[in-house]
Amino acid sequence: MSFNNNLDTLYRQVIMDHYKNPRNKGSLEDSLTVDMNNPTCGDRIHLTLKIEDGKVADAKFDGEGCSISMASASMMTQAIKGHDVETALKLSEIFSDMMQGKEYDDTIDLGDIEALQGVSKFPARIKCATLSWKAMEKGVHSQGQ
Repeated sequence: MSFNNNLDTLYRQVIMDHYKNPRNKGSLEDSLTVDMNNPTCGDRIHLTLKIEDGKVADAKFDGEGCSISMASASMMTQAIKGHDVETALKLSEIFSDMMQGKEYDDTIDLGDIEALQGVSKFPARIKCATLSWKAMEKGVHSQGQ
């Protein structure tokens, strides 16, 4: 087995782990709420964000969709929690570049998010992976942050 096959297998395992055991699943009271869907495939996300003093104090999601969209939402909430809004938006920009197969800032540790890198080879799935990130951006921008 080549290195790439091993890496693909590892990435698939990380994605399936987030899909089957989502982090930050649920809803927050008294929080910023964003609902988005992908009409192409039926994925939908209900994202709640608690932003305090310019930081993402907490983030939770609920929804339904394919393994890519739900795993991405799990990874996204995990990645942005505790960071300031600017960092959350920067992570979203990096993720978007990665999904489009562009060069991206690899000085920031993406953690599990890197497992979604292979999605860029499947244009029909990119919207699945970016749905929760777009919801986060919409929510943050609606706050005027």
